Amino acid sequence: MRRPRPPAALRRAPAVRRVRPVSLRLRLTTGLVVLLAVACAIVGVATTVALESFLIGRVDQQLAMTGGRFAGSLEHEEKRPDSDNAPDTRGQADGTFGARLLASRATRAAVVQDDTDAAVRLSPADRQVLAALPPDGTAHSAHLSALDGRYRLAAVRGDDGDVLVTGLPLHPVEETVHRLVAVEAAVFSAALVATGAVGAAWVRLSLRPLERVATTATEVTRLPLTTGEVAMPAPVPHSDTHTEVGRVATALNRMLGHVGDALARRHASEERLRHFAADASHELRTPIATIRAHTDLALRHPGPLPEEVRHGLERIAVTSQRMSGLVDDLLLLARLDAGRPLAREPVDLTRLALDATGDARALSPDHLWRLELPEEPVVVEGDEHRLHQVLTNLLSNARIHTPPGTRVTLSLTPGPDHVGITVADDGPGIPEALQAEIFDRFTRSDPGRSRRTGGTGLGLAIVDAVVAAHHGTIRVDSSPGSTSFHLRLPLAPADAGSPASHEDGPLSR
Repeated sequence: MRRPRPPAALRRAPAVRRVRPVSLRLRLTTGLVVLLAVACAIVGVATTVALESFLIGRVDQQLAMTGGRFAGSLEHEEKRPDSDNAPDTRGQADGTFGARLLASRATRAAVVQDDTDAAVRLSPADRQVLAALPPDGTAHSAHLSALDGRYRLAAVRGDDGDVLVTGLPLHPVEETVHRLVAVEAAVFSAALVATGAVGAAWVRLSLRPLERVATTATEVTRLPLTTGEVAMPAPVPHSDTHTEVGRVATALNRMLGHVGDALARRHASEERLRHFAADASHELRTPIATIRAHTDLALRHPGPLPEEVRHGLERIAVTSQRMSGLVDDLLLLARLDAGRPLAREPVDLTRLALDATGDARALSPDHLWRLELPEEPVVVEGDEHRLHQVLTNLLSNARIHTPPGTRVTLSLTPGPDHVGITVADDGPGIPEALQAEIFDRFTRSDPGRSRRTGGTGLGLAIVDAVVAAHHGTIRVDSSPGSTSFHLRLPLAPADAGSPASHEDGPLSR
């Protein structure tokens, strides 16, 4: 039974061969060598054709000067070379060919060899070639198999109504032309090699300003332009603005200046915003603590309180507690932005994972909480309180933004020099448009619900900042039915001891 072919969409597409990019230097050098090669080929062909035409013309002159004397001597009966009536071959060059045709049929054929003539036995093809020659004295080139070479042949009418054919070999002409071709090939090859080497050096020297432009542009691409203060590279040295490279360098310098100004203004604005957030948080801490203290004192009043007053005091307590958490988060982010050091001590991530999952299970028993831990404890070096806050925020994010019955899995995967932490759930997922800014501050997937549940939009921003302070990385992969936060933290060295001390004190509570 013949199996049906799979649909076109499922067939494997043919592999596309990727072409390696060619540098401008190589293209210019190759183009220069190719142009020179074409010029050499044109010169070689022209000189070869001209020389061959000139030499054949000289052969035709020799044919005209012979006047058919050697072929005319073949009209007489063959005599012995030492007799008085021997054919007159004197004055004829070696290799001169002669033939007598009567009624388009060759009766005699001979060739001069060592001042004497030697009979030639013509093949049927040679006889056809001789019979086809017009008897007007015009020279024609033909190949004679009996003599194994090309000849220049001319035919004239004889006195007895016959046709006399005289020919001269073209072998000397061919040897001269072949020698010229060999000399030209050697000279042109050496010229191409020398031109390639010199041209490559010249192109490299000519493109040096462009390489400086490319180097500066590459340095800019490697700069962290997203946040913080950025030190722009030095401008490209000025060159002649009347050249293409000079105009590119000038345009790049202007662009770098504009980018540098914009980044400096952005950094100044960020610094002012950080200082404002830190100062405002410090200033708000005391009044919020005072409000919470007086509210608690009023709620503990022994006397009876009207229901409306009690409800109002309870709302004030809840709101002040939420504001206190927001101020603490803002202060933490401000300190992390300022580069305040974290505590550095061995931290058992396995115990933190157990504690954070237990707290999440107590807050939301309707979710399915799952732990995947290695057999041995996983230890990193860092701030225990902040790492616990990272796990708590990730589990809280999964708890708040997924419906009851969602499975949430926290797993630890130790590697040779790092540990992987994954918090995954099978909830509805994060909208694709929100994934790019999920770690930005005050980002909410559902602003209304976040406010009802007390969210501030700073949880994942704190996670990102704390992970970065521990020299780790974090990313998110999300699609409908699957969301995973992947963290990488460096493992603690084998000789890790007690927490390191800092002059400013660790950023921990």
